Amino acid sequence: MRKRLITNFIFLSITATSIVPAYGGWNPTQTETAKEQDITNTRVAEVIANFKNNYPNLKVYFEKAYGYAVFPTVTKGGIGIGAAHGKGEVYEDGTLIGTTSLTQITIGAQFGGQSYSEIIFFKDKETLDDFKAGNYKLGAQASAVAATSGVSKDADYSEGVAVFTLSKSGLMYEASIGGQKFSFQAK
Repeated sequence: MRKRLITNFIFLSITATSIVPAYGGWNPTQTETAKEQDITNTRVAEVIANFKNNYPNLKVYFEKAYGYAVFPTVTKGGIGIGAAHGKGEVYEDGTLIGTTSLTQITIGAQFGGQSYSEIIFFKDKETLDDFKAGNYKLGAQASAVAATSGVSKDADYSEGVAVFTLSKSGLMYEASIGGQKFSFQAK
């Protein structure tokens, strides 16, 4: 009798857990998928969904930023002298306006290789226009927020941009100086 009571209790608990969200009309564990977005490049859409799902505080940047550039994969490596390169897409008010590439050269104590995703948010039209004109560089003093450690609620724009990265793979020891240079090709 006791064994049957425990079995029934477990069965009802499992049933209630799976049915309650359906009756509530929402699922708090539901995550955004690439298909839910209005972006045609699936790699870019997957990166955006990954950032949003793992770091919900970034959603406000997607909603309020004037524009953003998404680099699905940036590959970086170095031994003494390092380099990084990635290609991505640029969006203004959520609409694709062109493609971009990132090139980085660094000098200093460094060893290893890694790949990561990067998103650059542009606060206003002026900053995005500078980027499109090829006048924008992220200097050595600029720093990206590594989303692997979580995005702080007070992360803010610096000189009109906010940069976030999400590590994909690899390991890199680095104490170097360099900057990122971008090119833009209108759609």
